[in-house]
Amino acid sequence: MEMTGAEAIIESLKNEKVDVVFGYPGGAVLTLYDALYKADFNHILTKHEQGAVHAADGYARATGKVGVVIATSGPGATNLVTGIATAYMDSIPLVAITGQVAVPLIGRDSFQEADIRGITTPITKHNYLVKKIEDLPGVLKEAFYIARTGRPGPVVVDIAKDVFVATLDYQYPKEVKLRGYHPLYEGDSETIDKVFEELKLAHTPLIFVGGGVNLSNSSAELKSLIEQTGFPVISTLMGLGCIPFDHPQFLGMVGMHGSYAANMATTECDLMLGIGVRFDDRVTGLLSEFAPKAKIIHFDIDPAEINKNVLAHLRVLGDIKWSIPALSQRVKEISDELREQVCPWTEKVSFWQREKPLTYKPDTDLVMPQAVVEKVSQLTQGDAVIVTDVGQHQMWAAQYYGFKNPRSLLTSGGLGTMGYGLPAALGAQCGLPDRTVVLFVGDGGFMMNCQELAMAADYNFPVKVLIFNNQSLGMVAQWQRMFYGGRYSHTSLKGHTDFVKLAEAMGVTGLRVTKPEELGIVLEEALATPGPVVVDIRIPETMDVLPMVPSGARLDQMIFGEVDA
Repeated sequence: MEMTGAEAIIESLKNEKVDVVFGYPGGAVLTLYDALYKADFNHILTKHEQGAVHAADGYARATGKVGVVIATSGPGATNLVTGIATAYMDSIPLVAITGQVAVPLIGRDSFQEADIRGITTPITKHNYLVKKIEDLPGVLKEAFYIARTGRPGPVVVDIAKDVFVATLDYQYPKEVKLRGYHPLYEGDSETIDKVFEELKLAHTPLIFVGGGVNLSNSSAELKSLIEQTGFPVISTLMGLGCIPFDHPQFLGMVGMHGSYAANMATTECDLMLGIGVRFDDRVTGLLSEFAPKAKIIHFDIDPAEINKNVLAHLRVLGDIKWSIPALSQRVKEISDELREQVCPWTEKVSFWQREKPLTYKPDTDLVMPQAVVEKVSQLTQGDAVIVTDVGQHQMWAAQYYGFKNPRSLLTSGGLGTMGYGLPAALGAQCGLPDRTVVLFVGDGGFMMNCQELAMAADYNFPVKVLIFNNQSLGMVAQWQRMFYGGRYSHTSLKGHTDFVKLAEAMGVTGLRVTKPEELGIVLEEALATPGPVVVDIRIPETMDVLPMVPSGARLDQMIFGEVDA
């Protein structure tokens, strides 16, 4: 069938079963937007291109589908860069379709020209510049295949303006063959046999799970394995939710703001199964002293991650969907023996949990941020999709929300992108219209993309936005307080912004909490109110996230502050 390049893009999106795209129009993509109008394709107009890419990211994390974003050439494309890097660091499947100036104008510093392919090469799984109409269907097929297969990630498809108007006899490829790209799904079964032998020798083993478990939808398989072995389990920030928070073997999050039990278990274990983890520096603490007594077995689909940060005694390459069930099948043979073998160890980690649980001192006059998270967890029964921005509130959410389900925490883990939270929450709500979506965000991060409240009002996305308002850049100020002699260099936000009025000005309900006794009442009202709601919650200006492992310290060198007094 003969069609234009713009029409071919829409037909390709339909072939990839894309049901919504996020974007912002401009000169180089006008022909594509005209085709979207004629096709009545579901498009969400954000208020900024960065909002569009974060929304596509949130949609992808929440649904497991590929997120799609469209932007025009030049500044439209470059405004996607932070969101593309965010998705790249957290292995999120994303296809960014950008307009480019016409082929004769490329490389001439033309109006709104930017080499987005060159700019994004370090932060994409792959990228393309399409200058010939006949290449377009094949490139789009490859882009979606690359984005969603193997270790997921973002792909940029930059399309010259004249390709949108050119015509072709459209046929969408049925399959993809890429030389040098062959995602490994099933690994070597002999490696599983070696892991099995190591399990039989372990006395203080630990299972360490990360975002790869959520990305591969392997939570059920993981739960089966841990219950067969009886081994304690710890999680990265990105792995939260893949094991219910109240599972008796779950010790909590590990790392800089991890639980005492998780950090101590890491320090004392003799065998660690790292499943879908990157061994990020915020997890390991002093790298040379990370899990110093342990043999480490690393399960990952990406060979580039093996031995990148932590040397592995054994590597298990392949999709976790393959490796975890394969190991479970072997463990069945000796399940009872393993559980009995680790009984003294599980008693010890249980003691650590009782000895120093996550806790804080309540205050009768001030709204404690931890209490906000606990109350939301109680009211939503741990079943909401929680989205966070980046900073102190992000860590309080990780510590105090009772995550029960996979893909229930959406957060910028690797890049730590302030401004991510609001548009990502709206993207998640778009993808999961029947779920309760709650955003925890600081007053600093909220202001970075607050314009997307107007998008929330436009589409009536019922996201509940809870602003932890301490009138400062809280996490940066905490470091200044702890390590820079309390010299608060440019971290005070003055507190002049009235977030309730700002919300109302954009067509969103605004509420405020200033006293502890108001918290439950206002949160219940927010959750019950149809449509989007912003709640401005005044929390103490100098509250710290604790416990904390200082940069360069071992995981067992935690600071507990006043809570430990």
